[in-house]
Amino acid sequence: MDSLSAHISPWGKPQQPTESVSLADIMSEQLARDIQSKEENRFGDSLAVPDPTITILENSPGCDSDFLIAQTLQVQFDKENDDILKRTEDKFNGTSKICVSYSNYRVLSENQLDSDSEVDDEADDKHRVWDSFARSEKASLAKPIPRCGYRKDADGMVTKHDMLISGRKNASRVMVFPPEFHTGDAGAFDMQLPNKVFNSLKVHSRNEESRRNRVHDKSEQATSEMSVDPRTRLLLYKLVNQEVLDRVNGVLSTGKEAVVLHADGGARDNTVVPKECAIKVFKTTLNEFKTRDKYIQDDYRFKDRFSKQNPRKIIHMWAEKEMHNLLRMQKVGILCPEVVVLKKHVLVMSFIGSNHRPADKLKDVKLKHSDLADAYNQTIGTMKILYDDAQLVHADLSEYNILWYDKKCWFIDVSQAVERNHPKALEFLLRDCTNIANFFNRRGHPETKSPDELFQYITEMEVPQDGASMLCQVKDYERNNELLTHQKAQRPATTPGDFMSQLKPY
Repeated sequence: MDSLSAHISPWGKPQQPTESVSLADIMSEQLARDIQSKEENRFGDSLAVPDPTITILENSPGCDSDFLIAQTLQVQFDKENDDILKRTEDKFNGTSKICVSYSNYRVLSENQLDSDSEVDDEADDKHRVWDSFARSEKASLAKPIPRCGYRKDADGMVTKHDMLISGRKNASRVMVFPPEFHTGDAGAFDMQLPNKVFNSLKVHSRNEESRRNRVHDKSEQATSEMSVDPRTRLLLYKLVNQEVLDRVNGVLSTGKEAVVLHADGGARDNTVVPKECAIKVFKTTLNEFKTRDKYIQDDYRFKDRFSKQNPRKIIHMWAEKEMHNLLRMQKVGILCPEVVVLKKHVLVMSFIGSNHRPADKLKDVKLKHSDLADAYNQTIGTMKILYDDAQLVHADLSEYNILWYDKKCWFIDVSQAVERNHPKALEFLLRDCTNIANFFNRRGHPETKSPDELFQYITEMEVPQDGASMLCQVKDYERNNELLTHQKAQRPATTPGDFMSQLKPY
């Protein structure tokens, strides 16, 4: 026995036999197999399926018991490590519908972990509270509602609108909302949702989903003051690739409605492109210029296409409106930029200036008395041609929208110009006359006409001296004319002495 005690395993003391056996029984092979089977049953199924990464040394003399104990300790260590990973995973995921798995970092397989907890699960089955959604689904399948919408039970009639049934059904349907909609774990208790609450949540979920699908940053789809959005930049790239433009140089000016860029003309075969071009990029936001609708909705050219629902389409119509007005002005010989091409809200025109230097605005030019008189005569003459021949009213004419180049006045920014038959055309014309008269009066031009006189000169009308202001008479005429147009006039549109009776026909 002393020799046996010297070879006792350092991992632990073996159990002492409870009964004495003879030496012959100890040396028998049958007893050795019985002891081996008891050891395997003692350490569980995890030892029956050894880790493939560990090579078991069979028939190795003197190390069977030591290796078995080491393998058992390793399995216990791996199980504790996997339990820590499982708790970390559960804490990180919480109640989220999208989970992060640490299964790649585990040592033991899922089957081995499940087999270890089978005993505990069987013990807790009797006291476990099952998912309320599963219970309600089983109950609905056991007693379904017929297609007629009701069924008769011992307790009475049950319809599909029953508050208990519809509440549980709504609660289960909430769990199929998108993952971004946080609903929590509603299956742990008997949650019920009324139809009104469920419908509100459903509408809110759809709105949030559509909002996420849209572009979040508004600056990504809006032309700002000194830059362009990606869509506009793509249009400029296409113009360069099509050889309409050679290159885009930089910003010339900014305004409430557009950003003007300078560009070098290309060499396209079927298009006459000037050497220098001006690119007018209309801003795709309505923050600074929110009154565009009054210039478009009553214009017969765009009346059927106007809609406030899509701001980008309004900008496209605004650019198209300026192109048509410029073409009409060129046709009657008015000095204005020439249209090269229009792409959505990008309008390419000829550049008024030379050597990358734009022409000065009339407000920035210091003119001599002779040049000032010449500029005044050109301005009022162009206004009359615009009204009589082009059948247009600028509607935003001032010293800011007139360029002085080669001692000539060039009219620009005509996107808001309206037809003469526009309901507010005369009101806009009177405002233009007031702006021009005030500017030249400030510059000291002695022969400047008053706004009323300039209005009469352009429209060739006689204003009665009855004490009423010109603006009041213009608004009164426009209001009566609109009522007469819609067959709602309550009094005559004109009186025998009204100056509007002398207005030339359109």
